[in-house]
Amino acid sequence: MTDIKLIAIDLDDTLLHDDLTISARAKKDIQEVVDKGVTVTLATGRMFAAALPFGKELGLNVPLITYQGGMVKYLDGRIVSHQKIPQDMAQSVIDFLHPYGYHINVYVNDELFMERDSSEGRRYVAMTKVSPHYVDSFERLWDEPTKLVIIADDKQLEELTQPLEQRFGDRLKITKTLAHLLEVTHRKATKGVALKALAESLSLGFENVMAIGDSLNDIEMIEYAGFGVAMENAVPQLKEKANYITCSNNADGVAEVLERFILTK
Repeated sequence: MTDIKLIAIDLDDTLLHDDLTISARAKKDIQEVVDKGVTVTLATGRMFAAALPFGKELGLNVPLITYQGGMVKYLDGRIVSHQKIPQDMAQSVIDFLHPYGYHINVYVNDELFMERDSSEGRRYVAMTKVSPHYVDSFERLWDEPTKLVIIADDKQLEELTQPLEQRFGDRLKITKTLAHLLEVTHRKATKGVALKALAESLSLGFENVMAIGDSLNDIEMIEYAGFGVAMENAVPQLKEKANYITCSNNADGVAEVLERFILTK
């Protein structure tokens, strides 16, 4: 296998177990990989504030890829890149969504805003551990958001995706990340674009990069990386693109990959 110098790891359903924790085994392996001189980063759809605790837990000191690639930022707050949705376009999406009545999250300057309290919003807060700001209405946005998230059940989001793609898909990135989350970001906000930029900043080529993920929003980075890894619990489309399929997130698939391909050398 090529000489891997940069590894990007997704969080939810990849590095994190279903209880949203990182195993002691994975933490130990990541530290050993870093000690070998390999750069390890997180590549997640989560907002930076929700990814930051995991970056600190792992002792990482490199930029984290967050918001699907919409924000790349160091743990100390330095921003490498930030792709925002133009305000008028974001307003058009929200106006389009309002008749459906689904819960919407709006992310501005790495802060989470909700229009109302809801069971969907409370579950999201419990998962991300980020406190939201409640606003009276999204009828008039006050800034350019980094991301919009629609929270509903799987069937509702499946029915929503096509009309949303038809209306905005040529200008925005629309991605199903979890069964109940549909995310809208800037067209250039992908993990693949962000990972490529990070690799080039380190004078590395794609052949020096490993990417590990499970979902549709991981496809671009799996395609870019010289060695793409899909979790056993990954969606079929990602498994088709991967060079290797590891164990599930609950079976420490990330640790298995690191031990097999990096730490045995």
